[in-house]
Amino acid sequence: MALPFARSLCLCRRGAKRLGVAATEARRGISFKLEEKTAHSSLLLFKGDTGVKYGMVGLEPTKLALNVERFREWAVVLADTAVTSGRHYWEVTVKRSQQFRIGVADVDMSRDSCIGVDDRSWVFTYAQRKWHTMLANEKAPVEGMGQPEKVGLLLEYEAQKLSLVDVNRIAVVHILQTDFRGPVVPAFALWDGELLTHSGLEETIISVCGGGKAVEMKRLKIGEYYMLRL
Repeated sequence: MALPFARSLCLCRRGAKRLGVAATEARRGISFKLEEKTAHSSLLLFKGDTGVKYGMVGLEPTKLALNVERFREWAVVLADTAVTSGRHYWEVTVKRSQQFRIGVADVDMSRDSCIGVDDRSWVFTYAQRKWHTMLANEKAPVEGMGQPEKVGLLLEYEAQKLSLVDVNRIAVVHILQTDFRGPVVPAFALWDGELLTHSGLEETIISVCGGGKAVEMKRLKIGEYYMLRL
């Protein structure tokens, strides 16, 4: 079970110009690599199994170790770490890819299917310069997101939510309601270019109190970025 992540810092202000630190706590979220034994034969892993690239030809299926976990029909790869609880965030750098899917899937989803096609995976898909959500082969448009260089995914298991994060604007663009019934893993599909994953990131929460008013400010640390919510 991957641990939820949070980092909290409480600041209590006495007067207009004084701040004092009350408490801090830090935890990291899911840290994963891509699982080679699940990767379709057209996909190659690189950079310590944190990245995946598409090859038109790919590896000869006869040269791959036979196993029931490999995707046989679609260019899909799953991560090696399952989530059963908590709140987790990771990012994906997109390199020269114009058609890909990112999200989460049941660990035991059919290896003859593709993420987004069945009802046991929840994904955001990018194709023809447009974003959509995709579940059970049905799409819904996602507005306010342009051509990606890096995107984030925020998984809230108990809340049954998967959010698409624009790391340039540092904002949640769309929330996909899920229906988790068991362990899920980060999931990826692509038909050109490369995807590079970044996991083990932190969330920071700051509370500021002062002047008789309680003001809560949440700061989401996304790599080198910060999201502030008042």
